[in-house]
Amino acid sequence: MSAEQEGRDFLASVDRYFDKAAAATSHPEGLLKQIKICNSVYSFQFPIRKGDSYRVINGWRAEHSHHKLPVKGGIRYSMHASESEVIALATLMTYKCAIVDVPFGGAKGAIQISPRDFTVDELERITRRYTTELIRKNFIGPAVDVPAPDYGTGPREMAWIADTYLAFHGEQIDALGCVTGKSIAQGGIRGRTEATGLGTFYGLREACSIEEDMKKLGLEVGLDGKTFVIQGLGNVGYYAAKFCTEHGAKLIGVAEYEGGIHKQDGIDLEALMAFRKETGSIVGFDGSTALEKREDALEIECDILIPAALENQITKENAPRIKAKIIGEAANGPVTADAEQILEEKGVMIIPDVYLNAGGVTVSYFEWLKNLSHVRFGRMGKRFEQGAYDRILSIVERETGRTLTKEERASVARGADEADLVYSGLEETMISAYQHTREIFKSNPKVENLRTAAFVNAIDKVALCYHELGIFP
Repeated sequence: MSAEQEGRDFLASVDRYFDKAAAATSHPEGLLKQIKICNSVYSFQFPIRKGDSYRVINGWRAEHSHHKLPVKGGIRYSMHASESEVIALATLMTYKCAIVDVPFGGAKGAIQISPRDFTVDELERITRRYTTELIRKNFIGPAVDVPAPDYGTGPREMAWIADTYLAFHGEQIDALGCVTGKSIAQGGIRGRTEATGLGTFYGLREACSIEEDMKKLGLEVGLDGKTFVIQGLGNVGYYAAKFCTEHGAKLIGVAEYEGGIHKQDGIDLEALMAFRKETGSIVGFDGSTALEKREDALEIECDILIPAALENQITKENAPRIKAKIIGEAANGPVTADAEQILEEKGVMIIPDVYLNAGGVTVSYFEWLKNLSHVRFGRMGKRFEQGAYDRILSIVERETGRTLTKEERASVARGADEADLVYSGLEETMISAYQHTREIFKSNPKVENLRTAAFVNAIDKVALCYHELGIFP
């Protein structure tokens, strides 16, 4: 199947989810059409010299909704990228931002390349040329459109984008806010690297904390003791697995580019990462069983399956063989609409991507605010808070007659630094968004599952913006 056809299928799935949710609302048809449609798409090509020849590169940037500005969304480098896929991802970003109350419209970008095929110098030239194209059409800027990392990109590419934008707009005091996901030295924020994986963990933890829902699945409350399988050990998958294992969950299966493994008594994540760095593969890890196909990891019997790679990984073909009780969609669109119907008939609980992987855009929002305010979070209040807590502890010591150890005092009498505030803000965001989404699921008889509830949540919030603007009174 071609990349464009895969993209069309992905977009069709997103539209099906939207239509199902729209039917559960009372908004007028014209408003629903406006919310659903993609406002702007920029498709372009440019040549890049590679060795003694030239290669024409395809690029896209889609801005799905301008109900709030700037729009926000990552840039991916993938040979599977297509215009339809970019539109689908931009659409999900609009809904994602609305669900977690981040005041952005949705956007997405892509360059149709495999980073493995290019040198660092070539990737830099591609990234800077792509950014120049966006600047020419006003598809980037701290008040207009703010990209971020996605599949195949990271802080390095974001630094090139920011530097290119600064070359054109050096007079803008807020120019660094043109992109998020930067390194700390380039104006990034502590906690952004692990944000999507951490948000996935917070969402799973919250879902597993509700006794009524766990009882229906035949599971105990909490993550402790639950088995899970992860597909994809990139930035998102690694941190999702890391935080889950640190809170008592047991990793028993992993799927990656080079293959899949299974180890029922538990996989040591850090040892696996070290093994892969040394050998270039997860296959052959100590005590594990190599799977015939990497996709077989999805079918391992477990409590939680976390697809953290690309879209369309669970389809109507393999859905009947899925044995997980909970699927946490850390990737965008890993479960197709047809597969979802099969899984629901089996009683599987799906925590949707449009909510669960919103940790990245949430912390990107914090980074954007930091760039606009030009001050590191925690800088103004950390020492004051520490002094206040220290004085309270002194009073407690005096009244109780007990003297705290140096370690005890240091653990309590400390002000919040940037990472503390980012973690706290993300945790509050993911908990509140889940509870609101679940409340819609429980209270609206037309809502069939958490995904539909999440889409209704998003539609209602975007619709409210248009109502307040007077466009759809």
